[in-house]
Amino acid sequence: MLMRASARTYIAVLAVSLVVGLPAHGAGEFPLQHAGNDVSNIASLQRGARNFVNFCMGCHSAQYVRYNRLAEDLGLSEDQVIDNLMFAAEKPQETMTIAMPEQDAQGWFGQAPPDLSLIARSRGPDYLYTFLKTFYLEPGSPTGVNNLVLANASMPHVLWELQGEQRLIEETDDEGHRVQRLEMVRPGRLSPDEYDQFVRDIVNFLDYVGEPMQRERIRLGGWVIAFLLVFGLFSYLLKEEIWKDIK
Repeated sequence: MLMRASARTYIAVLAVSLVVGLPAHGAGEFPLQHAGNDVSNIASLQRGARNFVNFCMGCHSAQYVRYNRLAEDLGLSEDQVIDNLMFAAEKPQETMTIAMPEQDAQGWFGQAPPDLSLIARSRGPDYLYTFLKTFYLEPGSPTGVNNLVLANASMPHVLWELQGEQRLIEETDDEGHRVQRLEMVRPGRLSPDEYDQFVRDIVNFLDYVGEPMQRERIRLGGWVIAFLLVFGLFSYLLKEEIWKDIK
């Protein structure tokens, strides 16, 4: 009885500690949108690599990824990588670094833009997806914009020409809760659906960059599960054969 009580006490303490440790979603937090990315989608990864190099890599590096690994995983030839992705490197064996000096970056932005190799693993795809969609105009800020996910971010809205310009609308619902939404004031070159796909491709690429082996791991996982199912079936039939005469 004492052992059972101790076990119940331990489980209760563990449950409370897990609840306390969960991140709180307070009233001031903007709900994240589901990215719906798929690292097995090679076409999306190729578009994401293009988008990242052309719009993000002026400031952000991905220094743990080599160009020749990109070519292998994304189904690209070495010449395609050299011609379309390698703007700050000379050899495919090099990593995705940038030419911007860190000191200059700190002077321009207040802090050096972070390397994005592991950003999807630390923040999550949904966070990145929502962040890139929720910039809004704020004339008093140093960059002229703010963000619903990361307030007072030092990053300017580098995709504004594609998305357009939004303004923040704050309202109160019937229950007295503050509600925030964004309203387009100047459309961009892409439609909302096209921009969503553009951002999703970038997030998909960053998700892949954070763990390049996950594509292989997911592929092998299907075969492992299939093997276990077949093995389990034969094990069950073997057990039935061995114990069929034992009642």
